Amino acid sequence: MQGGLAINLMHFARALRAAGLPVGPGKLLQAVEAVEAVGIGNRADFYWALHAVFVNRRDQREVFDQAFHVFWRNPDILKRMMGMMLPTIRTESPDTQDPLSRRVADALRGTAPEAEGPEKSEIEVDASFTVSAQERLQEKDFEKMSAAEMAEAKRMLARIALPVAEVTTRRHRPDPRGPRVDPRATLRRMLRSGGDLADLARRSRRTRPPPLVVLCDISGSMTRYSRMLLHFMHALSNDRDRVHSFVFGTRLTNITRHLRHKDVDVALDAVSAAVADWSGGTRIGTALHAFNRTWARRVLGQGAVVLLITDGLDRDAGEGLAAEAERLHKSCRRLVWLNPLLRWEGFAPKSSGIRALLPHVDDFRPVHNLNSLAGLADALNRDGPRRAESLRKWLKEAA
Repeated sequence: MQGGLAINLMHFARALRAAGLPVGPGKLLQAVEAVEAVGIGNRADFYWALHAVFVNRRDQREVFDQAFHVFWRNPDILKRMMGMMLPTIRTESPDTQDPLSRRVADALRGTAPEAEGPEKSEIEVDASFTVSAQERLQEKDFEKMSAAEMAEAKRMLARIALPVAEVTTRRHRPDPRGPRVDPRATLRRMLRSGGDLADLARRSRRTRPPPLVVLCDISGSMTRYSRMLLHFMHALSNDRDRVHSFVFGTRLTNITRHLRHKDVDVALDAVSAAVADWSGGTRIGTALHAFNRTWARRVLGQGAVVLLITDGLDRDAGEGLAAEAERLHKSCRRLVWLNPLLRWEGFAPKSSGIRALLPHVDDFRPVHNLNSLAGLADALNRDGPRRAESLRKWLKEAA
C-alpha cells in the first residue's frame, strides 16, 4: 500500500476514535488489509471495507458515515483535515448544527483527546475536567456534548446511585425486638436448655429494594439520548439486583441479560446485536401491550418501580396507548415517565401520545443531563398520589 494512503487511514482511525468509536491499533491493521484486498478503485467497496472493520454496533453507523464522507471527500484531505468543519456540508449555524455532526467535526479538527490507552485517557480527562468543569458538565444537555464530554459523562454515569425506598416482603428474619413471636425458634431454644423456660424468640418482616423495570425508547427521535441512557441502564444493572431492562421502537426487546455483563462495551455490543429496530419508528402502545401481556406478571411483583423513558411521540398517534398505560400503572407501585422534551421551558403536552400517557404516571421528569438522572431518586421516593394529581391538573390546563 502507498505510504500516503496508509497515513490517511491512520488519521481516519484517530478521528473515529476521537468521535467515540472504540478503535485501536489492531483495527487499523485490519483496515489496511481490507483496503489492500478491495483496492481503492471503487468508492463503495472502499466505504464498506472500512465499515466492516470499524463499525461493531448499529449506533456507530451514523458516526462512521458522517466521518467517512467528510474525511474522504477531498484528495488533499491530509493537508486540509485540521480545518475541516461539517457546516461546509450542512448549512446550519454552529448553534443549531446537529449534535452528532458537531461531535464528528470536533474529532476531525482534532479538538477531542486521543484515547491511546486506558491509563493515559483517564489521566488526561481527570486533568482537564476540574470540579467546576464537572459541575458544568452535569448541567449540560447530552445532545450538546462533545466526544470528550460524552466520554467523561459516561464515567460519571457509572457512579450515579439510585436508592429506592425498601419494601416489606413476606419473608421474616430473626429480630430480638420484632413484633412477632417465632414459635419454632423459641422451641429450639427450649430444647437446647433441656426443656427449661427460655426467652421468646422474635422475628420481623424482611425489607429489600423493590424490583426496578426500565423501558427505554430507542426510536429515531430518541437516538441522541438513548446511547447515554443505555450506559445508565448498564450501571443500574450492575449496581443492584432485580433490574429488568427493555428497549422498544416498533417492537419490545428484553435486554436484561445483555446488560448484566460487567464490561459496558461488551454489554452494548450484545444489545446492538439483539435489537433490530434501532433508530426507527415508535409504537409505544404496541410495546406496552407486549410488555403487559408477556412480562408484567414476571417482573412487576413485590412493589416494582417502572421507569418509562420516551419522548411520547407515537407513530400510531396514541392508538391504544391510554389503555395499556393504565394497565401498566395498576400493575406497579410507581410509574415514572422520563422525557427529554421536558428540558424545554415552554413544553406543553400537545401530542396525542403524551396526552394518552400523562394521566397514568406518578411522576413526569426531564432526562437530558447528568443532574436529571442524579435527581431521579427523589422522584422514586416522592408522594405519588399528590404528584399524579398535579400532573392531571396540568394536563387539563394545557388542553
